[in-house]
Amino acid sequence: MTTNPTLLDALRQAVGATHVLTEGDLTAYERDWRGRAHGRALAVVQPASTAEVAAVVRACAAHGTSIIPQGGNTSLSVGAVPDENGRQLVLSLKRMDRVRAIDGANLTLTVEAGCILQNVQAAAEGAGFLFPLSLAAEGSCTIGGNLGTNAGGTQVVRYGNTRELCLGLEVVTAQGEIWDGLTGLRKDNTGYDLRDLFIGSEGTLGVITAATMKLYPRPAAQLTAWAAVPSMQAAVDLLGLAHQRLGPGLTGFEVMGQFALGLVDKHFPQLRVPLWREAPYCVLLENSDHEGEAHARAQFESLLEMALEAGCVSDAVVAESIAQARGLWHIRESISLAQAEEGLNIKHDISVPIARIPAFCEETDALLAREIAGVRLVNFGHLGDGNLHYNVQAPEGVDPRAFLRDEEKRINTLVFDAVARHGGSISAEHGIGSLKVHELPRYKSPVALDLMRAIKGALDPQGIMNPGRVLVD
Repeated sequence: MTTNPTLLDALRQAVGATHVLTEGDLTAYERDWRGRAHGRALAVVQPASTAEVAAVVRACAAHGTSIIPQGGNTSLSVGAVPDENGRQLVLSLKRMDRVRAIDGANLTLTVEAGCILQNVQAAAEGAGFLFPLSLAAEGSCTIGGNLGTNAGGTQVVRYGNTRELCLGLEVVTAQGEIWDGLTGLRKDNTGYDLRDLFIGSEGTLGVITAATMKLYPRPAAQLTAWAAVPSMQAAVDLLGLAHQRLGPGLTGFEVMGQFALGLVDKHFPQLRVPLWREAPYCVLLENSDHEGEAHARAQFESLLEMALEAGCVSDAVVAESIAQARGLWHIRESISLAQAEEGLNIKHDISVPIARIPAFCEETDALLAREIAGVRLVNFGHLGDGNLHYNVQAPEGVDPRAFLRDEEKRINTLVFDAVARHGGSISAEHGIGSLKVHELPRYKSPVALDLMRAIKGALDPQGIMNPGRVLVD
């Protein structure tokens, strides 16, 4: 372990000696969630307040030491762990987990960055409101990480990404200064939007320490339906009908390929996946209604009757209870776990204009099948906002680790080039991290990259904030 006694002394003075970890098993902080990278930290520092974060950043800036901000360490793009040189500091915000305030009149809550998403949801519910951000990792991811990556999830079709849910931020700059932007104002036209600049920056510009987030009235009823569809085009057609019939009540619209659901059936048979053998895709819909369950059910039945007549649905079931609805959502959330059980895989978090998704899938499915005999595609995601998790599993009988080592670069190029041809993005909600940082120059405008570098240089001239992420050094 590389040490820097002078810096470590300053850190211990800032946060207390027990919250500067240098010995023992630090794997939870040094290895990413997918096991793609395992670095070595100079230390793991756990501040309990914004003032302590600022003191830590000032100390690191004085010593030229890089800082890796970390929340729940659930990043899927290797964006929150140190490299292997033992000279980077992990700044864990887990101790900063308070709900500071709930303002019912303004429909906001203010929370610290280390607050686990599930706890934010619970705090909102306890006050009689809805906080709609929902992710598979909500039991461990934190609101600071959600903001840092501009996370999406299952309700973006109605409420937007984390960016759209945020009204204000508190940020410690790369110089250790504190910007208090927690006003909660919905209108503030006084210059550049600093809030949106930090959201999605993956800790490369500063450290988000708290946020003021939007709340919504809780719906009177939420109903979930599961539909088998004959093609991806039929799924897009069903989405159009759902917008038409449900309007803003449509809060979730997920698509799941047959092979993806087959993996859930194989590895978690107790979940009893419905209708998956009968169609190439299934769709999960959620209708949130502010009138009541009877109205919501009537809307759903009208939508599904119309969809059956139009031929974009071959069969469907509507959950009869909250338990059944949760069971259907649990199937959707278990796809990634089932894929992990099947073996290492190549993940893609992409977005494509919704109207072009059927053509993208048809073209790219055929391309990969032609290039790699027996390739298995795990295609699922948030069709309602154009975001697919277009993942690639090794052919049966092929060693997954060797497949990842030998084919990942080629497959990424094939998929990302197809995404570009269809006017899409190579990262929809997971961020760039270090996993895609060398891919970005191929798919991002040179002008955009120059502007991003100018912002990075202005806000973090020492380059100490999460280096090697988003932009190539």
